[in-house]
Amino acid sequence: MGKCPPKKLPYLLRHILFCPPISRQFSSGRTLPTLSPPSLQPMDSAAPASPIRVVSTFSSPLDRPIDASSSIRKPLSLWPGMYHSPVTNALWEARSSIFERLLDPSMDGPPQSEFLTKSPLQSRTSIVYNFSTDYILREQYRDPWNEVRIGKLLEDLDALAGTIAVKHCADDDSTTRPLLLVTASVDKMVLKKPLCVDKDLKISGAVTWVGRSSIEIQIEVTQSEQENSLQSDPLALTAYFTFVARDSKTGKSAPVNRLAPETDQEDLFLKEGEARDKLRKRKREVEKLAFEGGHSVHGEVKRLKSLLAEGRIFCDLPALADRDSILIRDTRLENSLICQPQQRNLHGRIFGGFLMHRAFELAFSTAYAFVGHRPCFHEVDHVDFLKPVDVGDFLRFKSCVLYTQLENPEKPLINIEVTAHVTRPELRTSEVSNTFYFTFTVSSDALKKGLRIRNVVPATEEEARRVLERIDAEKMFA
Repeated sequence: MGKCPPKKLPYLLRHILFCPPISRQFSSGRTLPTLSPPSLQPMDSAAPASPIRVVSTFSSPLDRPIDASSSIRKPLSLWPGMYHSPVTNALWEARSSIFERLLDPSMDGPPQSEFLTKSPLQSRTSIVYNFSTDYILREQYRDPWNEVRIGKLLEDLDALAGTIAVKHCADDDSTTRPLLLVTASVDKMVLKKPLCVDKDLKISGAVTWVGRSSIEIQIEVTQSEQENSLQSDPLALTAYFTFVARDSKTGKSAPVNRLAPETDQEDLFLKEGEARDKLRKRKREVEKLAFEGGHSVHGEVKRLKSLLAEGRIFCDLPALADRDSILIRDTRLENSLICQPQQRNLHGRIFGGFLMHRAFELAFSTAYAFVGHRPCFHEVDHVDFLKPVDVGDFLRFKSCVLYTQLENPEKPLINIEVTAHVTRPELRTSEVSNTFYFTFTVSSDALKKGLRIRNVVPATEEEARRVLERIDAEKMFA
């Protein structure tokens, strides 16, 4: 291909975000021409949908730009203020008829009155990242150590879960007003193995349990060691997202479509989902009692004093303090931002995956500064989305190393707490929107070279209570 004349370069650069590759090459070696917008599958179809292929959001400035006005559907990137990424773009192209209705909902329509019964298969959606062949996509997800950026992956998991929830709640009736679906919680996610950025990755999920107005979605992240390899388990991570449905006009809880499992495996998932729902309710009750009664009611005074003993030495006799320990307050990091319209979701609120992404990046930085060596992500604990975050909110993320677990010298654990505060300077108020708990470890090579992890101690009773609450929650809900 010849060189582009300099005078044409600015015009082409203006279109760089809207240029698809001229062709797409798949792992089999076949090259297909650029596809026209994919046809939509009926929502009631029981046939499994083919995986959605993610492509990079950037392409060569020499490629032919897309004429957006000639497209049947407006690209997601042209909807004002919509948060978009390679995954959200791919989901948009695959299910645009549903999302376009959500972007321009009819609030005057009646609520859904006739509820459908759907199978998990009807909501199942898969996304394939062709990292092995798409260089630009690979660069968008690569971290400095040639692994997949976990923060961006958390964003994508939330986006996929939201799409699956929308698919299950769709009633195929354009006259009814759509439901408002919000992320209520995310269960603990444990990363079983590192994710390489040069091998294809797949995330897939479906609705596994439904209550009156809540939906649980299971998502699996898989990556094979090598193509067609059966030697190792490809499963890298399993996530459970819980969404709640609200009436888009009244804001009250709204019922959702029913779920009918068709296989023994789906029936097992349904029972497990019901058990997890009961566990979540139990956890909320325990946390409420702990908040109202305090630890002293349960005889935790001795534990508090024991935790605070070493911290008092740091405060009163710093020259005699243990050099292998550090105060929680000395591990703190913080950042802040103004929530922009480009970060909002389909319902005008800040995209939950964006919050998880920012919290993870701060947690990683906190662990990195504390350890003095690149940390390895291990798990993110249960997350409750307590309060919505709106466009224009002043959001502050505060992090610290809450405690360390050094019992296993081959795999020490660093527990990071990240709290998101919604601050409104005009009203002089600050409320906690989310609290995230991330756990990191370090590589065995670093430990063999003599890397030591320090103990972390609280200096105040409030810090000691937070540590005890997290330790007790880990034991109770392990």
